Amino acid sequence: MPNFLRLIIAFALLGCSVALMIFGHWGWGILVLLLAIIVVVTFFFNEKMLIAQYYLRKENMDKAESWLKSIKNYETELLKAQHGYYHLLIGLIESRKAPMQSEKYFKKALSLGMTMDHNIALAKLSLAGIAMAKRNKREATMYLQEAKKADKNKLLAEQIKMMQGQMSQLDKTVVQTRGFRPR
Repeated sequence: MPNFLRLIIAFALLGCSVALMIFGHWGWGILVLLLAIIVVVTFFFNEKMLIAQYYLRKENMDKAESWLKSIKNYETELLKAQHGYYHLLIGLIESRKAPMQSEKYFKKALSLGMTMDHNIALAKLSLAGIAMAKRNKREATMYLQEAKKADKNKLLAEQIKMMQGQMSQLDKTVVQTRGFRPR
């Protein structure tokens, strides 16, 4: 449902609520007011995105993907502030299936912008992992440092530390393979 229709429905429900309260039906008025508040909340937070995030936390990727695919045109159904989060969720789902192809979704999410720092850090950490898988150490180090800066609440500190350990292991394997010459 387009966002402007949600606002029209919310204002109509608000008007009905006020009318019911004026005519003395307080119980129904409060119930309709709560319904109007729910419709306004879905204007700011799309219900399909919330349900997809719920299934991602439960690690049910199939249901999360189906809820995200039910958003036909994200540009009209979501607010502009949610476009980055939409691509981040698709990137997280895609990274389970085909990690190398999820890079474009993470980059798109970063270019569209996200308001929460830990989500920016998550996208950059994922891009660092992809760069490391491509054996691009310079790019991986850059993304890792940016993720460290963006993670102000230290929610991803353990994952960043683990990724740095893997980078040092990557250096050791490169040195060992270069030093060994089979005959």
